[in-house]
Amino acid sequence: MLPPSRSTHDDAEAAKKSGILHRSLRTLPLKVVGASGNYLTLSNGQQIFDATGGAAVSCLGHGDKRVQEAVMRQMNEAAYCHSLFFSTSAAEALGNELIAGTDGEMAKAFIVSSGSEAIEAAMKLARQYHLETTPPQPGRINFIARKESYHGTTLGSLSLGGHVARRALFEPMLLQNISRVSPCNAYRGKKEGESDEDYVVRLAKELDDEFQRLGPESVIAFVAEPVVGAALGCVPSVPGYFKAVKAICDKYGALLIMDEIMSGMGRTGTLHAWQQEGVVPDIQTIGKGLGGGYAPVAGLLINHRVVNALYKGTGSFSHGQTYQGHPMACAAAAEVQRIIREDKLCENAMAMGKYLEELLKNSLADHPNVGDIRGRGLFWGVSIWKSPELTD
Repeated sequence: MLPPSRSTHDDAEAAKKSGILHRSLRTLPLKVVGASGNYLTLSNGQQIFDATGGAAVSCLGHGDKRVQEAVMRQMNEAAYCHSLFFSTSAAEALGNELIAGTDGEMAKAFIVSSGSEAIEAAMKLARQYHLETTPPQPGRINFIARKESYHGTTLGSLSLGGHVARRALFEPMLLQNISRVSPCNAYRGKKEGESDEDYVVRLAKELDDEFQRLGPESVIAFVAEPVVGAALGCVPSVPGYFKAVKAICDKYGALLIMDEIMSGMGRTGTLHAWQQEGVVPDIQTIGKGLGGGYAPVAGLLINHRVVNALYKGTGSFSHGQTYQGHPMACAAAAEVQRIIREDKLCENAMAMGKYLEELLKNSLADHPNVGDIRGRGLFWGVSIWKSPELTD
C-alpha cells in the first residue's frame, strides 16, 4: 500500500515548527512509529507494505531479533571507540565475514557510515595506490566514469555520477578531473541489428579512446556499477562487457572500481554482482544491504593488488573518519551478513529472481507501453513508455 497522498496530510505549520531540516521544508513527512517484517506502522495507525525496503536497504525486513540482540550485545560491550587507536571483535568479525564472501579474492574491508562516504574513500584510496607503486605515479589524477550513473551526493561522489538532475545545483563546484563514457545499456545503447559482442567492442573502443584522449598515464581508475540502479533502473551489463573494460584498465595500469552499494549483498543472486562477470574489481564499494538498515554502515572491499602496494609503501591508508568501523554498526552488519549466508538468501534471490523474470515477461512483454524488462536476481526494472514514439 502506498502512503497517503501528501496533499491530504500536509501540515505547513507543523513543518515550520519541526526542528529537523527535512527534504521538503513545506511538508512534514509521515511519522513511522513501528516497523516489523515488511510493514511500517504510521502514527495514524496505518500500515504500509515496505516493498522497496526503503532506499533498497532493508534486505531482511524490519525487527529481526538476531540483529537487534547483536547490536545490544555490542552496545553493552563497547558502543564506540576511536579507530585510530582501537579495533573491536565486531569490526574484525565483519571484515572476516566480508572477505570470506569473496572467496578470498578481496584482501581487506574498510568500514564507513554511508555509500557516499565509501565512494569518497575509494577515490582517495585509488589515488594513493598510484603514489605507493614503484615508481610512484603522481601524474594520475583523472577518473573515467559513465553517463547516466549515480554514485552519491557528497561533492566527490556527485562529481563521479552522471545523474544530471542531482548535479545541476552544484555543477560549478564539482570536480573537473572526471570524464564519462557511455553506459552499457543494451535497451538504449545498442544499434539496430548489433550483437552483444559487437556492442561490447564498440563500448570498449570508446573507453580506450577516452584513456588515449586523457593520456593513459593520467587515469586513476574507471568507475562503474555492474548493475545500474538509481540512474537507469536495474540495468545489467551485457556478457563480456566488464571483462573488456577490465582488460583496458589493466593495459593502462588503471584500477577498476565497481560500485555495488545498491546492487550488492545478494540482490542480484550472488553476494556480489561482479561474481557473475568473470572479473574481480580492484576496489568495490558496498552499502545499503550490508547492514540492512539496522545501522548506518557501508564500506570498501579492496583486492590484494591494492593492499600489497600500500603494505610495501607507507603501510597506511591516509584517510579516516570519526565513525569508521563503528562497533555497533559492525555488529549489525556482521549479523546481517551471517543471516544472508546461513539462510541462503543469495541462492533464494537467484531462484526467485528467475520466477520474477518469468512473471514480468509473461505479464508485460507484449504490453504496448512496456519498452524493456531487464534485471538480475531479484533486482529488476521495467521501462514504460507514454507511447512507443516517446522515450521512457
